[in-house]
Amino acid sequence: MIEIDAFEYRRIHRGSPELLFACLTTPEHLTHFWGPEGTTTPLDGIVVDLRPGGVFATTMVNDHDGSTYTMRAVYVAIDRPHRLVWTEPSGMVTTITFVDLADGRTEVITHQAHVPEAYRDPRARAGFATSLYRFAAYAAALPS
Repeated sequence: MIEIDAFEYRRIHRGSPELLFACLTTPEHLTHFWGPEGTTTPLDGIVVDLRPGGVFATTMVNDHDGSTYTMRAVYVAIDRPHRLVWTEPSGMVTTITFVDLADGRTEVITHQAHVPEAYRDPRARAGFATSLYRFAAYAAALPS
């Protein structure tokens, strides 16, 4: 039996690679969409030290019970506005690639490798998918 430990998500957004890269690397943008549906991520709970070896951390707050979950990562590679890579303590590596479609749209490809078993659960995947939808809605509302 082959065990799946990688996932890839593709989505086309209206906007330039630079704008979408900025959305994923600027706390003032991230606070509007980061995290699954049912959570908020306050601005003071976001750390972005955008350099290889720099910290990326977010503290998400459950809208229903106030519990918190902190995601911590370290940036591995930054190629603005084409590619962003970070790794989490679990060993999971997230690579986000921004492909300019040359028509005012950008394809954003999120690839996660070495995904821990807990994150492979269908409920966890569904929660992650809602965060991608939140990003899409936020990006769609921005002026291009």
